[in-house]
Amino acid sequence: MTDELIMLETLAWEEIQAKALTVDTAAAVQAAITEHAAATGQSRYDVEMELKFWVRRPEAYEERERKRREAAAKK
Repeated sequence: MTDELIMLETLAWEEIQAKALTVDTAAAVQAAITEHAAATGQSRYDVEMELKFWVRRPEAYEERERKRREAAAKK
């Protein structure tokens, strides 16, 4: 994930929580997700879900990544 993607999704999430999401913010997030997915050869859906998980549930995201690192170290 790029810093830009994280920043845009964080802004969108803050707007959603304040019930003030704008079309411009939503469009910017979607455009950045689409661009990142195309540049990295990933599914746009997968990028979006990973990004939302990262921004909206940071503790759970970090825990999942810690478990992945531990599993990889055991191999």
